[in-house]
Amino acid sequence: MSLVRVFLGTLFLLFLAFAAAPASIAQTGNSANVTGTVTDPSGAVVAGANVTIHNPVTGFERSTTTDASGNFSFANVPFNPYHLSVSATGFGAFAQDIDVRSSVPLALKIGLTIAGSSSTVTVEGGGDLLENEPTFHTDVDRALFDKLPLESASSSISSLVTLSSPGVAADSNGLFHGLGDHAENSFSVDGQPITDQQSKVFSNQLPIDAVQSLEVISGAPPAEFGDKTSLVIKATTRSGEGVTTPHGSVTASYGAFGTTNAGFDLAYGGEKWGNFISVNGLNSGRFLDGPEFTVMHDKGNEENIFDRVDYQFSAANSLHLDLLYTRSWFQTPNTFDGQFASPWFGVVVDNGGLGPNGVPVGPTDQRSKIGTYNIAPTFTHLINSSTVLTLGGFVRRDQFNYYGSDNPFADLGPSNLQQEAANQYRTLTNAGAHAELSVVKGIHNIKAGILYEQTFLTEHDTFGIVDPTLNAVCLNADGTPNTNPAITSQTQCTGTLTPNLGQGSVGAFVPILGCIDLTRSAALPVSDGCSAGQTNSAEFLFPGHTDVKQLAMYVQDSITWKNWSFNLGIRGDIYEGLSHATQAEPRLGVAYNIKQTNTVLRASYARTLESPFNENLVLSSIGCLNPTVGALFAAEGEGCTSGTATPLAPGFRNEFHAGLQQAFGKYLVVNAEYIWKYTHNAYDFSILGATPITFPIEWNNSKIPGYAISANLPNYHGLTALVVMSSVAARFFTPQIGGVGAVPITPGSFSPFRIDHDEHFNETTHLQYQPKKLWPWIGFNWRYDSGLVAGPVPCDGGNCAGAQIPGFVNVSGLSPDQQFEAGLSCAGVFATPPSPSNPTGTPIIASGLCPSSQYRSKFLQIPAPGTENDDHNPPRVASRNLFDLAVGDDNLFRGDRYKWSLRLTAINIGNKEAVYNFLSTFSGTHYVTPRALTAEVGFHF
Repeated sequence: MSLVRVFLGTLFLLFLAFAAAPASIAQTGNSANVTGTVTDPSGAVVAGANVTIHNPVTGFERSTTTDASGNFSFANVPFNPYHLSVSATGFGAFAQDIDVRSSVPLALKIGLTIAGSSSTVTVEGGGDLLENEPTFHTDVDRALFDKLPLESASSSISSLVTLSSPGVAADSNGLFHGLGDHAENSFSVDGQPITDQQSKVFSNQLPIDAVQSLEVISGAPPAEFGDKTSLVIKATTRSGEGVTTPHGSVTASYGAFGTTNAGFDLAYGGEKWGNFISVNGLNSGRFLDGPEFTVMHDKGNEENIFDRVDYQFSAANSLHLDLLYTRSWFQTPNTFDGQFASPWFGVVVDNGGLGPNGVPVGPTDQRSKIGTYNIAPTFTHLINSSTVLTLGGFVRRDQFNYYGSDNPFADLGPSNLQQEAANQYRTLTNAGAHAELSVVKGIHNIKAGILYEQTFLTEHDTFGIVDPTLNAVCLNADGTPNTNPAITSQTQCTGTLTPNLGQGSVGAFVPILGCIDLTRSAALPVSDGCSAGQTNSAEFLFPGHTDVKQLAMYVQDSITWKNWSFNLGIRGDIYEGLSHATQAEPRLGVAYNIKQTNTVLRASYARTLESPFNENLVLSSIGCLNPTVGALFAAEGEGCTSGTATPLAPGFRNEFHAGLQQAFGKYLVVNAEYIWKYTHNAYDFSILGATPITFPIEWNNSKIPGYAISANLPNYHGLTALVVMSSVAARFFTPQIGGVGAVPITPGSFSPFRIDHDEHFNETTHLQYQPKKLWPWIGFNWRYDSGLVAGPVPCDGGNCAGAQIPGFVNVSGLSPDQQFEAGLSCAGVFATPPSPSNPTGTPIIASGLCPSSQYRSKFLQIPAPGTENDDHNPPRVASRNLFDLAVGDDNLFRGDRYKWSLRLTAINIGNKEAVYNFLSTFSGTHYVTPRALTAEVGFHF
């Protein structure tokens, strides 16, 4: 039975649940409607009463007044507990705690008492700060992130998650590592699942202007979430429903690196409809985090438009539609090596910086363009006052174009960085449908659902060799590769030249790679096995396509009984792509509220199916079947298993969580969690040969223990504070079992190592102060990172990079620029990067051998001689402290209907020079943002 038939059959059963007689309006996705009627002691309605709901931890607050019938309504309220208060002239105050946990509308009956008599009031105390929930999570509302200094304007949601959620390790270009995994994160945007990568070198994110609130789930995921669940980020977008007077803003900013940003948003609607639209554009001279602190070749721009439409056909039926289009174009930042690529080519081949065609090579000029659109309609039917049926569909498409330099030889870099020119056209289209039935009855909050999605992957990769030493036909008399471009056959290896059969570190000549060796200018021998009719070397095209089909079904029940809370669920996943897997996944959680001490204790367990990354999945899974790809990886020392493919297979995970939440009075709540995750088939990313094209790979297993802590100080006389911290160990185990370059499992080869997103400790402290509501405000961030595991850093002993000579560190494998990027020094002498007057740069020591006692780095933590251990003491990035500041006034001229705002932001106030990573397997070397000052002015109505 096909997955589509299973989905349609289950959907039909859910349709049978339709019935009439609704009582109120249902909301979709990650939010609900809160409605109610306010009456006096006689039962008569009270018009004009002021109603407010507020969450002191997230900062969410909304107010309204009752209409002539005593009714009030709050649309699009994110799932969370709230404190509701009602006041009216002549009546006593009323307060009540409410819990919004389902799309089933919450309908309240509120009776007021006469002023001076007893009122129905829930005592406000530490209990307001607690959530009796088994699942560890962090809630963030616009009230916080409106004033939070964010480092990345083009991937603001990633920056927000990194700064506000414990357990997140910061990386470059909007990439973050949740709880020790590479990028096992998923988004749920108004109920639409998005499990593909969202960093800005893969896709374009939802603009933060469109977001009302975020809930970041770091604990064991409930059964409704699957696929990639290390972090689940639930985003509720802004709505115009009920906004009967148009509200919006126009903003413009200018800052460091010539960065300009302009935006517009508008919310407008009525009782039965609403529309919210956000449009903005960004142009920057530093779009990506570069491999040098100096900014070179780093321009980029991004434009996006988001539109949310809500419409209620009747009291029972409503439609919600999310529309998104966003486009980005950006340059790949250059290293000093790349900026002076022409002289660098002259080092490899003594031709004065000219390519084999005699044309000057010039600087590296790599660029990318990403276009993303998303369409996601959702229909909601209210069956009765306790049951809601939700039906939704979605289609999301990323088109990624990577353009190498117009002159392919400009892409040549150090042999450990890039030896091939490459181009890529790749599309990822994710389309699917989902249905959920939600029932709230007594102590039960039940949700059952089904999801079918199909991901269409198309990959066109072209590459050609631009390093004449990579696949030399002949060897010189001294054993070095001969780089004469006119030699294409080993029959030409005469005189002092000998055929290259492999010698020392020089790999043997592979005839089929001669077909794509752009450094060869003469005609190719017919015997090389090139394409029919090919007489000269040319770039190779790898075409790939596949469809990945996934079906998931689940049922879960959140049970509240006295002081207990239980989450019980079961999920089933079927994955059909280049590999196949099925998995039954129980989810369990329990929490107990000790009300006397304002303490919540919790524990949870989840089994999950871990699906492979979709980006370049075809190349990674079946590339080894292609003779050219296999030969290329062999030349790079990462040879495929001959004639076999190693497609990435879904893995499975068992994870255990235990934690507590403790409130101290009304003004402080601390949340702590211990995590232990064991994964069979653990994912990471690698690089195609030495090109910028990345692809997923798979390790045998991983063990990830750690802890995460958050402390929140709600508004205390205008001061709010949020502190998050974590320590997570990411221990992965060889061998690599999937992806291009994979080798078979061999007995006794299961050795652990710390992967390059392992970090001992990180923390963020955010302070925000606004003495009075109409006064100016200030926001401050302090971010500390102890440092990710670094790439191949030369050191003395252990498994250090470079040939080992006791008492010395061999740095000859790094170019002078790479030594400069790493902040290396020998006897106090630092490397000098390339420049027009010094095209190749100057290394820290001419011989390449530095005495261990004189070897240092200002950007890396290098193990002491003889102490390096891949598991317990690997090289790491040096620890860093970064400070950001924002000050602003949201109402400069104290207007009522129309307001002007001014905001000044400083990122990296101290201009700290530090790296996120160094020669990372996935992302290479990237520096943090230099000091960046930005001024923004806004008009609000």
